[in-house]
Amino acid sequence: MIIHREIDLTKPLTEEQNAMLEAMESRPVQPDEDCPALCAEKLEQLAKLSQEKREERKKQVVTLRLSPQALKTAQSLGKGYTSVLSRILESVLSDAESIKHYL
Repeated sequence: MIIHREIDLTKPLTEEQNAMLEAMESRPVQPDEDCPALCAEKLEQLAKLSQEKREERKKQVVTLRLSPQALKTAQSLGKGYTSVLSRILESVLSDAESIKHYL
């Protein structure tokens, strides 16, 4: 049985919501056809898949030469500007027309 309740996390929890969450905490997990229990083999497969995905997302450290103006503009974006630059590069490099424009 699935119980669906929405809680607005921008507001403090009500007494009823606190009681509901405390009651859910003590309920046992019961696998069913929608969410079967996982055997050791399946858990191992999921762990391997998770590790592979983690490796795919792992960022590589590179040295990149930027013009002073490009660096100043990037740094003006504030903390995390290198992540923004990474997303910009990914976006442009995935578009063949953009690549041709800069060659």
